[in-house]
Amino acid sequence: MRVERNKTVYLTVALIVAVLVLFFLNICWGTVHIPLRDVISSLTGGGASRESWDFIIRESRLPAAVTALLAGASLAASGLMLQTAFRNPLAGPDILGINGGAGLGVALVMLMFGGNLKMGNLTLGGSVSVIIGAFAGAIAVTALVLYLSTKLKSPVMLLIMGIMVSYLASALISLLNFFSTAEGVHSYTMWGMGNFGGVSLGQLPLYCMVVLLGLFIAVALIKPLNALLLGDMYAENLGINIIRTRNWLLLSTSLLVAIITAYCGPVSFIGLAVPHIGRMLLKSSNHRSLMPVTILCGAVVALLCNVLSSIPGNRGLIPLNAITPAIGAPVILYVLLKNRHNQL
Repeated sequence: MRVERNKTVYLTVALIVAVLVLFFLNICWGTVHIPLRDVISSLTGGGASRESWDFIIRESRLPAAVTALLAGASLAASGLMLQTAFRNPLAGPDILGINGGAGLGVALVMLMFGGNLKMGNLTLGGSVSVIIGAFAGAIAVTALVLYLSTKLKSPVMLLIMGIMVSYLASALISLLNFFSTAEGVHSYTMWGMGNFGGVSLGQLPLYCMVVLLGLFIAVALIKPLNALLLGDMYAENLGINIIRTRNWLLLSTSLLVAIITAYCGPVSFIGLAVPHIGRMLLKSSNHRSLMPVTILCGAVVALLCNVLSSIPGNRGLIPLNAITPAIGAPVILYVLLKNRHNQL
C-alpha cells in the first residue's frame, strides 16, 4: 500500500512539473518568434521590448495556454467518468455522441439563429448563446445515452448507438450548412477544426469558472465512481444513490463537454484515450488516485497538442483535430489489442 502511495505521489509530482514546463513552452512558442527574455519580462509585468509582443503574450498565448490546460483536464475527466459509468473502455464524449450533440447545439445557434438566442424580451448573443446551445445538445445526448444504457445491456450495442447518434447529428449539421449562408458555413467549418485560441482574455473568467465547477463535481464523485466499478447492486449495498450519482455525472459531463466544445470545437480522442494513459501509468483503477492523475495527463496532452499545432511557424496553425487523433488513436489500438480476448 505504501509503495503504491509513493508511486502515485511521484507520478503526480512528475505530471505537475510536465504541466508547468509545457504551459511555459506554450507561452514562449508560437507563429511569431519572441525572445525568451521578452516573454519573461512581459509575464512579470516589465513589458516586452515591443508593444505587439506584449499583446501576443498576454492577449493570445496566455489565454490559449490556460484554455488548453483546462480543456485537456475536462475532457479527460469526462472520459474517465463515462468509461466507469458504462463499464466500457471505449466510452467517451466523442464515441457516445456527446461531442456530436454539443456540436449540433452550436450549429443550431450559429447557422439557424445567427448566433443569437431570444427569450422573450431578452436576447443572448456571442459566447453565451453558443455555450447554451452546446450545453443543451450535450445534456440531451448524455441523458439519451444514460437512458438507453438501462435498456441495452450489451456494451457493444451501446457504442453502436452512440456512433449512430453522432451520424444523425452530422446529418442534421450538414443540412444546416446546406441552407446556411456562406459566412455562416465558413465560421462553423473553422470552429469544427478545433482550436484552443478561441477564448479571449475577457472570456477567460467565465470559461474558468464553468470548467472548475464541472471538475469540482467530477472530483466529488470519486467515491461513488469507485463503487460503480463493482456494479450497481454492490454500489447500492454501500449506500450509494445510483440515480443521484448518474444525474450528477450527467451534469458534470455535459457541463465540461459543452463549455470545451463551445469555445474550442469538437476536440476528439482526448476524452477517449487519456483515461487509458492514466491507468497504464498507475496500473490501478482506484479513482482516488486515478482521477487526479487522469486530469493532469489530460492537461499535459492538450498543452502538448497546442505546442505541436504551432510547429509550422509563420505558415499558420495546424488544426487541433489533425493532431489529437495521432496521439489518441495508437492508445486506443493498444487497448483493443490488449483486450482482444475479452468482450468489450
